[in-house]
Amino acid sequence: MPITVKDELPAIVRLRQENVFVMPKSRAQTQEIRPMRLAILNLMPNKVETEVQFIRLLANTPLQVHVDLLRLDTHRTSDNSEQHLDMFYRYFSDVKDQNYDALIITGAPLAHLEYEDVIYWQELQQFFDWAEHHVTSTLFSCWAAHAGLFHHHGLKRQIRAEKLSGVFKHQCYFEHGALTRGFDDEFLVPHSRFGHISPEQIAQKSDLVVLAGSPTVGAYLIKNVSGSQVYITGHPEYDADTLLKEYQRDLEKSADAPKPENYFPNDDASQKPSKTWQSHAFLLFSNWLNYYVYQTTPYDINLVSQDVRTNNYAE
Repeated sequence: MPITVKDELPAIVRLRQENVFVMPKSRAQTQEIRPMRLAILNLMPNKVETEVQFIRLLANTPLQVHVDLLRLDTHRTSDNSEQHLDMFYRYFSDVKDQNYDALIITGAPLAHLEYEDVIYWQELQQFFDWAEHHVTSTLFSCWAAHAGLFHHHGLKRQIRAEKLSGVFKHQCYFEHGALTRGFDDEFLVPHSRFGHISPEQIAQKSDLVVLAGSPTVGAYLIKNVSGSQVYITGHPEYDADTLLKEYQRDLEKSADAPKPENYFPNDDASQKPSKTWQSHAFLLFSNWLNYYVYQTTPYDINLVSQDVRTNNYAE
């Protein structure tokens, strides 16, 4: 089923080239069904690339999803994306009185900064609190996952001496859970981060469950009991060449930058890497949207702020 976005969004061109089902908003408004309302708070510097990666996954579900792209009022980009943001993004202050069925908060390249030193940290905390009362289920990605676990649950991340970069094998710990339904016993996911929160830390919180992970990456997929918070410490949304681009960028800063593990064929950085995690990514986002959003959110979206849930699939 389709994703609906503004007709002029540049990402539409690339998504349609990939045969991703994207419906113009003008057409969607003529259909007599309620689409899921989903917001993406995009904290990444490369706005369009991140939009494509997440919308691609959202489009591969049997649901019509209307996407709003959000920005924080206090977050100003340092590149040339302001015009794009002005055209296609809404400020947090503009949607504070609205409700959403689902929300994605992306990662951010802020690995070595203390949260309190992030210029928009105070507003981001307000955003986290707002989402608890205005969104049925929020998915936190990578840096946002660590920030959300700190804000909501007091879990402090450790900073690794060396960046965790590569494609790693994971184990599914709850094969019959709604979010992990259909997962293989083992599956691959890219990671690219310095931050780390151990499974032992999470185990001390009775309202959190680790659904998947590995000894190498630690906890990968975490949720709270109600399913209103889902935390992903890896990057299932990544393109095949995203880790390559990051590695090339890191090499410009240091010749000793670690090569992504289990990524290049024969560990040869001159060879083209393959995308070996796509099936997992599609299934994860499909399960989340179906069980934790569509099957749970009230038909009357105004009831989201009253925490009215039609079902509870958050095993």
